[in-house]
Amino acid sequence: MNFWEYLESRHQQLLTDAYQHASVVFQCMVVATALGVLIGIVTYRSEWAGSLATTLTSALLTVPALAMIGLLIPIVGLGVPPTVIALTLYGLLPVVRNAIVGLRGVDPALVDAATGIGMSRLSRLVRVELPLAWPPILTGIRVSTQMLMGIAAIAAFASGPGLGNLIFRGIASLGSRNALNQVLAGTLGIVVLALLFDAAYVLLGRLTISRGIRA
Repeated sequence: MNFWEYLESRHQQLLTDAYQHASVVFQCMVVATALGVLIGIVTYRSEWAGSLATTLTSALLTVPALAMIGLLIPIVGLGVPPTVIALTLYGLLPVVRNAIVGLRGVDPALVDAATGIGMSRLSRLVRVELPLAWPPILTGIRVSTQMLMGIAAIAAFASGPGLGNLIFRGIASLGSRNALNQVLAGTLGIVVLALLFDAAYVLLGRLTISRGIRA
């Protein structure tokens, strides 16, 4: 059976695995974005706090994915829980770092002007600082998503959802008729999903970033 015949005969399962892969990455990115932006808001005004937040989230990336998931299995079990926790933690660094950089890069004159017209600190943050910091934050989200697409494949080690199951089954059955097809299908599926997500982020940027900021 060649690769195209394999895709045709397994297309329903491949679509299911691809949907699960995209779903878990998307949900983890939503949580990582919310947490990352919140951490950035809390720490960007202080040099040491911002450095601490960046250092701690950087340290998480030094933990191998297999080790992270392996450490979580005795605590939360197999399946979705260790996958979600690991992906969320791995997705924090680019968002936290870019949120801090973006918020610190807002022109102080604009913040002073907002203060001068009577805006509260919360209003300045929501209506002035965050919109101006959004382009670098979105860049951080894009970087995190691309990372998580690959890392999510390793979640199959803990019976997690997604295309990683195809890759692991193929590797475990090397030498069999469809082993290479399984690895190739899983790998190409992840690449296609990563490209689709990135295209969606480009469109989101065009819709949410004003022309003046992009210029």
